[in-house]
Amino acid sequence: MLENKFFPEIHGNFGFGCMRLPMKGNEVDYEEFCRMADAFLDAGFNYFDTAHGYIGGQSETAIAACVSKRYDRSKFLLTNKLTEPYFNSQEEIRPFIEKQLGWCQVDYFDFYLMHAQDKNNYQKFKRLKAYETAYRFKEEGLIKHFGISFHDKAEVLDMILTEHPEVEIVQIQFNYVDYEDASVEGRKVYEVCEKHKKPVIVMEPVKGGSLVNLPKDADQILRNLNGGSNASYALRFAASFPNMAMVLSGMSDMAQMQDNISAMKEFQPLSEKEMEAVRQVCEIFRNLNLIPCTACRYCIEESECPKGIRIPDLFASLNAHEAFHNWNTEYYYSTILTGNGHGKASDCIKCGKCEKVCPQHLEIRKLLTNVATTFGS
Repeated sequence: MLENKFFPEIHGNFGFGCMRLPMKGNEVDYEEFCRMADAFLDAGFNYFDTAHGYIGGQSETAIAACVSKRYDRSKFLLTNKLTEPYFNSQEEIRPFIEKQLGWCQVDYFDFYLMHAQDKNNYQKFKRLKAYETAYRFKEEGLIKHFGISFHDKAEVLDMILTEHPEVEIVQIQFNYVDYEDASVEGRKVYEVCEKHKKPVIVMEPVKGGSLVNLPKDADQILRNLNGGSNASYALRFAASFPNMAMVLSGMSDMAQMQDNISAMKEFQPLSEKEMEAVRQVCEIFRNLNLIPCTACRYCIEESECPKGIRIPDLFASLNAHEAFHNWNTEYYYSTILTGNGHGKASDCIKCGKCEKVCPQHLEIRKLLTNVATTFGS
């Protein structure tokens, strides 16, 4: 396993993102999560990532039950985040992190990030002196390292890092489809991190699963390599850049865990042949014009849609319809997504709550109209 050249306490360059944990109905499957955590740690890795909004708060308590209570604190690293909806004054920041420590059953966080920074919520963090307050936690020992997670254009990140040189690490969305995407600016954002000499944590390396379940012709390009899984190429692409400290993967079953471990335990950067195959896959994606939703579910869990519309699921259904053009996608839409009291795309009242919290800055109201048009009422 590679030594981490940026933070020696991190083992390897692969982390367990705990936003998409295994579920039993609406509850985290603790038994499966324990098995996955054990496999992850047994393979020599030790970095777990969470936030309070993940799975409606269940991610933190699941980590407490399946990791913190089962392993000595020296055996794992834990990252948590200060998220915009959970504080409305500077005075509320300290009680929030104290609650997070309690929910996770730890005495400190190894990394603490200002969450999902963009040009809008950064102004609130700035006004309420969140950076300065959180940095004091480092001085007190409540956190070991201070950083940000980021969802915006490169110029915004450049501004933040110029104003806050104390930031030690930056978590960004980075994958081969978003690398040259004008809305995400993966390459440009990464280059800003290099400019400010900040190591990078990668989130969404498989773009919410979009780079696993590829369209048929794109899938065949990677199959012709006679190598690893689709996920392995996506993870290795992200980790192939020199300023990457860590690549996170949100895994929801043991098969995904084992596949990711096999790709990252003896990590090798993509070869030129593999990189060319990835470029060909990107070209296919560009021609599909799919919705760049990563299924982070912020639009559901943080906006409280008044109609209960399962926005990421509807977008996934529309993307599948565009990519695969088969009857299954319409059947899936009609029998799964609109069941259990959830609203249809046509039920949207255009309140815009979802758009305010979307890290991808999607025009969700307009896109839901497209979904409704495609699948009918």
